[in-house]
Formats: sequence, structure tokens, C-alpha cells
Amino acid sequence: MPWAKIKPEPGNIDCSTESAECGRRISYPEAIREAFATALEIDPKVFLMGQGVDDHTGYFGASLGLRERFGRERVFDTPLSETALTGVATGAAIGGMRPVYLHNRPDFLLLAMDQLVNHAAKWHYMFGGAVNVPLVVWACIGRGWGGAAQHSQALQGLFLHVPGLKLVMPSTCYDTKGLILSAIADPNPVLIIEHRFNFKQHGFVPEEPYRVPIGKGIVRRAGKDITIAAISHSATEAVRAAEQLAAQGIEAEVIDLRTLRPLDERMLLDSIAKTGRLIVADTGWKTGGATAEIAAVAVEKGFHFLKAPVRRIATADVPTPSGFTLEQGFYTGAPEIIAAAVELLGK
Repeated sequence: MPWAKIKPEPGNIDCSTESAECGRRISYPEAIREAFATALEIDPKVFLMGQGVDDHTGYFGASLGLRERFGRERVFDTPLSETALTGVATGAAIGGMRPVYLHNRPDFLLLAMDQLVNHAAKWHYMFGGAVNVPLVVWACIGRGWGGAAQHSQALQGLFLHVPGLKLVMPSTCYDTKGLILSAIADPNPVLIIEHRFNFKQHGFVPEEPYRVPIGKGIVRRAGKDITIAAISHSATEAVRAAEQLAAQGIEAEVIDLRTLRPLDERMLLDSIAKTGRLIVADTGWKTGGATAEIAAVAVEKGFHFLKAPVRRIATADVPTPSGFTLEQGFYTGAPEIIAAAVELLGK
């Protein structure tokens, strides 16, 4: 088995800052591209498909040069037909291949919901474990450039609801490489939702292949006063907020959950047992979203730890605006997290 050569790391290596085990510094798109190249290199069953996956921009640099290196049969463009192509990818996975279907925007995953929810996510269960669907669907949330209501939606709350579909949302260069390799190695469907703001990062990433375990979060910053549980770009904003809160004498513990399904409930509960207060931050809408599920877990299983109500930081329940000034009011980040923490602690 080619994937047995890539050992999972223990899940507690933090390469958001420099350390000896994290190696050289590269960009976020380079980290993604390394993961794809590794998978294509070690396993002939892996192939990449998607609208514009082989064009000159290479999915914001994430697939740049892979067609030239691995050929058109393994890295290829697809028509604008998400339902049909997700069916093709699902069928290929059932047949023993390991397809990675890249989408420019999660918005258009809505056209693939039937294939993802009714087929890819269900086959392993419906056939009593006799059939696997090793499919990876990768998509990237747009933000901050006028993408508006149909090109900027953070739809993780919809997919979080679906049993049989793992949901991964990295926040660092190190994590995206390791989680992508774990996702492609997984015997059943994994949805990876990236964030465009992550692509601005440079981070420490080992050259050799490694896998970050799906379902394991990481403590980005230890603290004793309040827990901030976040995912994807919200985790980056949470770290920024924690640094500013420290100047006010508030020591916030920041948990980067890294995956929403499965959720690292143990890390969440251990942290609120220590701090007694919880803020949950996400890039999506509040109602029925990821913040609601995480808050529910905290209240259902850790209510006796809580000294104050759980606060949620998420976008307003309106369609995403396109104007720059409206975007500034719509999206949340460090300022909203700081204000919630100060209020919860009565500072």
C-alpha cells in the first residue's frame, strides 16, 4: 500500500511558528501543491480534475505545473457540469480510483449535493462497509474582493449536517499539506474547504510527506481565562485577538479545531473545563452553522464547566454583500472576538 509509507504525525505539532521539526518556509499554495504532487507521485490511482485545474493560474497556484509534470490524463479540466462530474468522480472512487475534484467556489457544490449527499456519503454505510468511496472534494471560499452572494458563501454548516462525509478546514500551511494527504488516503469521502485569506500566508512546512490526523484539533495558544474555539481563517483571527487580549491582562486559550466532522470534542471540553468560558468563531453564518453545533456540544457535555453563556462570532444572517464597505461590516474577525471576550469577563 503506497499510503502506508506516509505515517500520521501525532496531531500536536504546531508549525504556525518556527520550530525545528517544521522545516523550511513556503507559501500556502505551495503547501497545497506539494500535497497534490506527493499523492499523484506515490499512488497511480490518484487524479485531479476541476474547472481550470490546468490553466495558467492553477487554482490560485495550488495546482500550478501539475498537468505538465503528471500529464493530461491525471490532471485535467472539466466542463461546467458539477452534478455530472461529481457523479463521474464518485463512480471512479467506487471503482477503485482516488479522484480529487477541485472547485473554485463552494457555492457550486450546491449543484453536486445529490451526488455528494445521496451517493458518495452513503455507499459505505448502505453496503455494510463492503464498498468504499475514496473521493476528495476541494473547494475555496472567496472573500474580500466583491464575490458577493453567489461566489463567497461559507457553506460548511450545510455539509456538517451529513453523516458519512468528513469535513476539513485547515488554517496553516503545515496543516493544509498534512490534512490533504490524510484526506486523499482516507477510504471514504472528505470535503476540504479552504479560505482565500489563508493563501496569503507563508509558513513552516517539512519537505517530506506527513499526515495530520483528521478529527484532531490543536491548541494554538494556551490560556486560563477564556477559550476561543475556531476553524479555518477564524482561527488566525482568534490568535490575533488573543495577542491583543493579553495586553489587557486576559489570557485566552485558542483552539484550532482543524476539522468540523469529526469534531475534536475532547480538546474542546478539556479547554472549557480549564477556563469556564467559551467563544466560538467561524467564517459562516450563525443560524444552524458550525458555531451552533460547537456551542451545543459545549453546553450538552460541558455545561457544568461553564461560568458564563457561550458567545458565537459568525457572519450576519444576510446574503454576502459585494461592496467593499458592506463587506467590512459583514465579515467578522479579531475585533468582534475581543469585544465578546471583554464582555464575558466583565473587563
